[in-house]
Amino acid sequence: MSEKVVLHYFDGRGKMESIRWLLAVAGVEFEEVFLTKREHYEKLVNEGALMFQQVPMVEIDGMKLVQSRAILNYIAGKYNLYGKDLKERALIDMYAEGIGDLTDLISMYFLSPPENKQKSLSNIEEKAKERFLPVFEKGLANSHFLVGNQLTRADVHLLEASLMLQELFPTILSTFPKVQAFQERMKALPKISKFLQPGSARKPPPDEALIKVAKEVLSHAFK
Repeated sequence: MSEKVVLHYFDGRGKMESIRWLLAVAGVEFEEVFLTKREHYEKLVNEGALMFQQVPMVEIDGMKLVQSRAILNYIAGKYNLYGKDLKERALIDMYAEGIGDLTDLISMYFLSPPENKQKSLSNIEEKAKERFLPVFEKGLANSHFLVGNQLTRADVHLLEASLMLQELFPTILSTFPKVQAFQERMKALPKISKFLQPGSARKPPPDEALIKVAKEVLSHAFK
């Protein structure tokens, strides 16, 4: 059984980016197989590697894991990023689901047609400032971490999401000092600092070329 962790997805963010982040913070080295043609995807389906005919897919510990939440839960549990008990895990899950809602909004911006982009941007900014960031600011009021007294997947997801927000709105954290301070602490951690350096597996925001490839590979999902 191979110990190598292999990620199967596009050469872009999407649903795999949070998985890359979590593996990097856990100190796990991984390889990536990028889907660039429809045949690559069909081969995985025909091999029975995709339970629901969807990617991302991660080969780890002799398994072919699909469904991004299941993958993230497994990695977090395996590498002690999932709290100390069930109560902490429930809080982590709530934060993770909320952060996922926020990052989904951001992802949809890149998929929206040009005439809808400004409206999408305004929607993201409004919801970030009124619904999401106040929750994280409150959660960090008396602790360096969102849950408990150690780093968890919730913290990793928040860092990723806050950096994505700043790509669209550079000053958006100016009225959220706790989140700002949290971000600086997280960026100083050696494994995170390494992942933020040029040449790492971290992906840039999606562009039209990547979106075109994804639509061609997963043509069934866009019909």
